[in-house]
Amino acid sequence: MAPNFNVIAFDADDTLWHTESLYVEVEAEIIPILAPYQSQDIIEQVMHSNEIRNLEFYGYGIKSFILSLVESAVQISQSRIPGNDILRIIELGKEMLSAKIQLFEQTQPTLDKLSSSYPLMLITKGDLNEQEPKIKRSGLLDYFKYIEILSDKTPSSYSSILRRYEINPTQFLMVGNSLRSDIAPVLSLGGWAVYIPYTNSWSHENASIPESSKERFYVIKHLGELPDLLSQLVNQ
Repeated sequence: MAPNFNVIAFDADDTLWHTESLYVEVEAEIIPILAPYQSQDIIEQVMHSNEIRNLEFYGYGIKSFILSLVESAVQISQSRIPGNDILRIIELGKEMLSAKIQLFEQTQPTLDKLSSSYPLMLITKGDLNEQEPKIKRSGLLDYFKYIEILSDKTPSSYSSILRRYEINPTQFLMVGNSLRSDIAPVLSLGGWAVYIPYTNSWSHENASIPESSKERFYVIKHLGELPDLLSQLVNQ
């Protein structure tokens, strides 16, 4: 049976605009700073371990990332790292927070096409004081009827959104680059999902898709393919 979508929702970071590349660039700058103290493999292992462990305390986003890097730098150097290197890490975080938003080439044309036919929703996760300015700087604010900023994306948080806006899960489509955050939770509720793989996807965001959900799960190469996919779905 063809779906009748009431709302199409989009993830923000690495779905509408580039974000993970900022993290990759900062890590590449940090490694030479820490190279006198440990091998690159050890540095990367410690940074990754601290980043994942600290999600419980700091949540998602740049501030959490930078705090974890400072902790990693102190651990890796056994507290020998000089203050000016710590300040450089903090400065890199500030640069990330004020970085220009780089939209994907297909973002605005796709939102232009879809916003005339569907109510659009933006669902992102992270620090409120970080995400709100990014959304404003993106220039995309007017495309979205609804905007939700979550501390994490779970079946429970999606379920709360659907209840709040009285959206039937079977009429809800989520578009994103994270299997763990954007795709799997929505499929578990009976919704539909479109996955757009990103080149530098964070391993923490991987997940498996149950066979029972795969009839509501689609993969496209880039956002520009979404309008044609939707046309095929609603007319099947």
